[in-house]
Amino acid sequence: MMSPKLPPAQPGWAFFLDVDGTLLDLAETPDAVHVDAGLLNLLTHLHAASGGALALVSGRSIADLDARIGHDAIPRAGQHGLERRAADGSLSRIQPPEATMRHLDAVLTDLTLRYPALLLERKGLTLALHYRRQPALASTVHRLVKAELAALADPALELQKGKYVLEIKPIGADKGTAITAFLAEAPFAGRRPVFIGDDVNDEHGFAAVNRCDGLSIRVGLGRSCALYRLPNIEAVRAWLAGALEEKGNPT
Repeated sequence: MMSPKLPPAQPGWAFFLDVDGTLLDLAETPDAVHVDAGLLNLLTHLHAASGGALALVSGRSIADLDARIGHDAIPRAGQHGLERRAADGSLSRIQPPEATMRHLDAVLTDLTLRYPALLLERKGLTLALHYRRQPALASTVHRLVKAELAALADPALELQKGKYVLEIKPIGADKGTAITAFLAEAPFAGRRPVFIGDDVNDEHGFAAVNRCDGLSIRVGLGRSCALYRLPNIEAVRAWLAGALEEKGNPT
């Protein structure tokens, strides 16, 4: 079933944007992504045109986004909503159980020694095990990590699936809760929300935006509750750039 035609982007809306796979091409490792000047320029102008109602909502940590993208004035949620920096600069975090995470870090480190193609990413609040370099390890990774987490039976933790990655994170936040929190604050409150993402971990964000009569936009193929589709990153950037061409009052 084809998605309905996506209306032109409007500067008076509130924009929530995933990063990897949505604004940036995916890379073999998280550190290998390339942030180009064209994206930085787009974010600068879209932030101004939307009256500041633009936020990054990413699986990356806020510190990682700050280092790679900068634009500190742009609000952002990191680690799938576990940390959030509002437009006023205030920062909130949901902390994981430290002892359990140290144990899991050791277990996952052992897995990377057994399977060198795996990459363990320590984001601060989550542990992400990437198998992009050897996708055939997917079933092994999921089986072993699920069994370890089940054995621990820690109600404070859950698994987050992604593209060639399995992540252990605290419960209590996701991209949907992050977007909902932004929408209760200036300059997002009262605007029509838009969320663009490309992965299964973006589904919470799509659902939250759908409940607010917003625009949920999935990049690429795959089952999704998103109401609209864009084929690739180039189409995302072109659609967002359309908001800059509107001459109406951004507020």
